[in-house]
Amino acid sequence: MKRGNHIAIFDTFKTHQTKSTREAKRQRGIIAHIAIEKDPKYKTRTSIAHILAKKYEVAWQNIYSAIFKDLDEVLLPAQVVKEGGRLPIKRGPKALQIEGIPYYELTNIGLIIASTIEETGDIRLRMKLLESFISNSNFNVKEVDEDENNNNTTINEGILLLSRYAPSFILKIINEYIIAYNHGEIEKLDRLDGEKLKKIISKQITIERELVEACMILSNDKKELIRNFIKIIS
Repeated sequence: MKRGNHIAIFDTFKTHQTKSTREAKRQRGIIAHIAIEKDPKYKTRTSIAHILAKKYEVAWQNIYSAIFKDLDEVLLPAQVVKEGGRLPIKRGPKALQIEGIPYYELTNIGLIIASTIEETGDIRLRMKLLESFISNSNFNVKEVDEDENNNNTTINEGILLLSRYAPSFILKIINEYIIAYNHGEIEKLDRLDGEKLKKIISKQITIERELVEACMILSNDKKELIRNFIKIIS
């Protein structure tokens, strides 16, 4: 099941599974730019069109309508971005001069999605976005039963810890979670659901789970042997 406001960031061509669609590239570019840029005047629709047009080597007028559609018909309804405010303008229709033009910020959902996008920057920056998502999720969480609260705490603390020592593993988990959300398997992305997470990624992390469980029971010399083995082959 796909949502009407389909987030296309992982979409690829059917004949080229490793090649992202133009829609995917645009949406990734929009999300990444908003995540990185601090100045509101560079986060309006027109500014985003100019910046991405330069990146893709096309005329900004040719990409503006597609970016308008991505924002208004996909990323805003899906609550990935939101209006951060409005900037005054001196030219153009009087009504627009009064209202100003909108600029955009990431929502909390936008933060977790931005953390999975390579265009956002190096892995340390992406992990900071993920940390912000978890911090906001903890702050906004409603009352839940004790078991669920304990599970949520373990999930969040585990991700924060592993984001420092195994960020690629964490990105693998988050990517799968977002893909499942986009396919309608998860209703909300405002926080990580431990039960849904288990259902989605348990099969994908069989190798990692086996390795962790093995290391927990091995003697120190055998752990060192495994560490050296992995170091050599990687």
